Amino acid sequence: MQDSGAIEVTEAPATADWRQTVFEEHQSLLVTYVQHLVGDLETARDVVQDTFLRLFHEDDRSVQDHAVPWLYTVCRRRALDVLRRQRRMTAVDETQLEALPSLEPDPATRAEGRDTANEALGLLERLAPNQREVVVLKFLSALSYKEISELTGLSVSNVGFLLHTALRRLRRHLETAGRLPASHPRRTP
Repeated sequence: MQDSGAIEVTEAPATADWRQTVFEEHQSLLVTYVQHLVGDLETARDVVQDTFLRLFHEDDRSVQDHAVPWLYTVCRRRALDVLRRQRRMTAVDETQLEALPSLEPDPATRAEGRDTANEALGLLERLAPNQREVVVLKFLSALSYKEISELTGLSVSNVGFLLHTALRRLRRHLETAGRLPASHPRRTP
């Protein structure tokens, strides 16, 4: 009887440990990913918190072997649900919209606080939503093309195309802004 009690004591911490490790390693990456989907840090935190609550209620056998893709899938679905719900909200008329404070910081604040990394993250907002999503998943979350494909439902080749197009657009903008040297000067005939 003591042996079975010892097994139960060692299994419970092991279960908590793998979940705690997954939380510590992926929580901030998931918040960043979801924030790019929903456009709001607090909403992103709520989505990720809900996702981890679901993880802690899931059976170990059904999740442990693929916890990271499971987390991204659940976060993505939850974020899309939030976006759908936001679209169904009552429309605001033009005068109410103009009365709302801008979500963009003023130019002086942007100029003071911007460094190359922040500028690159800001450039992500200029990408199409599907391009932004694959860039965030690839470079901020370090997922493979296959994992991104499984998560988004896009083909692996489509993921590659979107990444290529997004990176080319980001490079052009950085070159135009003088942050990178021009990569290929064009020759005139």
